[in-house]
Amino acid sequence: PATADAGSDPNAPPVTAPLPREAWLATLAELPAVAGLAPAAVTTVEADRVRILLADGSEDEVLWENGLRQARPYLSENAVGGAPGSPADVLAVGDVIRVDRRNDAWRLSQVPAAQAALVSLDPDDGAILSLVGGIGFELSKFNRATQAERQPGSNFKPFLYAAALDAGFTAASIINDAPIVLEDASLEGIWRPENDGGKFYGPTRLRWALTKSRNLVSIRLLRQLGVSRLIDYAGQLGFDTSDFAPDLSLALGTHAMAPLELAAAYAVLANGGYRVEPYLIARVDDSAGETVWAADPVRVCRDCEGRELSMEEILAGEDANGHRSAGRVMDERVNFILDDMLQDVITRGTGRRALTLKRKDLAGKTGTTNGPMDAWFSGYNRDVVTTTWVGFDAYTPLGRREFGGTAALPIWIDFMREALADSPDRERPVPAGIASVRINPETGRLAGAGDSDAIFEYFREEYVPEPAEGGGEDVPGKTGTDDLIRDIF
Repeated sequence: PATADAGSDPNAPPVTAPLPREAWLATLAELPAVAGLAPAAVTTVEADRVRILLADGSEDEVLWENGLRQARPYLSENAVGGAPGSPADVLAVGDVIRVDRRNDAWRLSQVPAAQAALVSLDPDDGAILSLVGGIGFELSKFNRATQAERQPGSNFKPFLYAAALDAGFTAASIINDAPIVLEDASLEGIWRPENDGGKFYGPTRLRWALTKSRNLVSIRLLRQLGVSRLIDYAGQLGFDTSDFAPDLSLALGTHAMAPLELAAAYAVLANGGYRVEPYLIARVDDSAGETVWAADPVRVCRDCEGRELSMEEILAGEDANGHRSAGRVMDERVNFILDDMLQDVITRGTGRRALTLKRKDLAGKTGTTNGPMDAWFSGYNRDVVTTTWVGFDAYTPLGRREFGGTAALPIWIDFMREALADSPDRERPVPAGIASVRINPETGRLAGAGDSDAIFEYFREEYVPEPAEGGGEDVPGKTGTDDLIRDIF
């Protein structure tokens, strides 16, 4: 039960004896509703319900099935106590609780200690469609969407893979998923990163590694790519790289950033490879309805695709509609291939829960940091890009069952269900210079005529692999060694 004291913990046990009705009402008047959760005082405890007094003076009830039966005492982030046998095991007269009304009935609730944030953008111009900085502005004015810098974990991996694709790796490049030990002074000694679950799967195609979020593949990929190359590429996409630590831990999303910064980077993935800047205010009108100021963001011109711009448009930096043109920061074909890989995260990987939306144009990536401490999901279609985060302000663990796909993704799903209601489900066109060929899924090379396990994969035309029998050359994606890393078998 919550406390009658309007202090910092809205769920602490009561600190006063049961009060008269007038005193209860005075106490309730001092407690604001938080995220729609209304304060109420318990006036009577019965065998199958409790009677409550609300701040407006009305009286009602909370039935046993409406949150009382489900209540459990908190033991730790991973455990709760036994089930109650009656309402008296949960509440007592005089307790001040939080209730919410659903289906014409009051339910026992509580203000969560965990926090969450959401940022949603129009990927064509960066307009902020929705911004949620936390649960209950009444409790905290801190805007976690713009001010909280948290490690994104695997939510950052798509940008590593984009840099690798740009450098000549392919979705079929093979990287070894095996234990590694890093000896690096910048990482303060020995570092033994692991995959979630502690398993290793040997030589793995990059597409499958991203789909299943394999940490060891990402680290080896960054080692082959080069840390400085990733940092340069991330800066090109719009990340503030001034404080990026130049070490291999970047592969696992260790650099802290705000959800807004991450959402802006995912907008590049959603809009085809163009950099846009988030903005909140579209225009300012005076009391007469006249516009005194209007935002002039750079925009992605969908009408310009496949059309040559005139010399006047190029010199003016404007598109066919007279808007300032967003600059391309990611190769169109790299963007297409990466988007296709991130669609696999939804259909076959850690984002499968999003299949409940019954759409074929969704792509995204989960993210979870050690603890788990932070849970993320960033995803998009062509019209809307959204990032969600869940965690504790105090940097304490969420619990061993809370991951990006279980804590942050459900919020994303609920929001996108409404946000995409009027967005048509459409397939991206294949850009010029992309080849779809059959490959051997074990080697990543062209499949032979009799290869029954062959699958199709997209490549930039100049990076179509050779047949397996012609191999042996040193190409991007081949497992290498280095004095700082030793494989453990």
